Amino acid sequence: MSTAAELLAAARQLEALGLNQGTAGNLSVRSGDGLWITPSALPLEGLAPEDMVYLGLDGRSQGRHRPSSEWRFHRDILAARPEVGAVVHSHAPYATTLACQRRPVPAFHYMVALAGGHDIRCSDYATFGTQALSEATLRALEGRRACLLANHGMIALGADLPAALDLAREVEYLCRLYHQTLQTGRPRLLDREEMDRVQVRFQDYRRH
Repeated sequence: MSTAAELLAAARQLEALGLNQGTAGNLSVRSGDGLWITPSALPLEGLAPEDMVYLGLDGRSQGRHRPSSEWRFHRDILAARPEVGAVVHSHAPYATTLACQRRPVPAFHYMVALAGGHDIRCSDYATFGTQALSEATLRALEGRRACLLANHGMIALGADLPAALDLAREVEYLCRLYHQTLQTGRPRLLDREEMDRVQVRFQDYRRH
């Protein structure tokens, strides 16, 4: 399967998981000196691998369509984070609900550490598709593999598309649990020392 075909399959899986719908959200995967990215404002139904767009790190695209309007943060994340091979951005319901409250996800559950730290940050707000949003996103992702975007949605990173999709699914589930926890009272948070221990355990778990 070509890289473009893998990208299209991942975009369809994101929708099948209920993490995205319509023309919202976008995905990218590193390839050579640039990246493949989903096209702008086109529903997935009827798309073929040839409809995916190749984008150089200089921002120049190749293909029959325009790249996603969010190409800037995809390009900038992949340029800044050599360990990242794929970026998933979605408007998943619970993640977006919290993002619209500009509410980060604290250490209410140990699985928050999957995102790379003691919490899942929420970025500052900036207009979609702008360089300002890309810069706010990079700040929110410092030392993290996922973040919320204020009044917008969420981003998950991975070494490849399956890893980025898995993390996006985990982040949405955590956002759902946190939203439900807030309905029943004030959550009891884990301290930083425990979250540090959990991250070490996760590293050992991945090695095995």
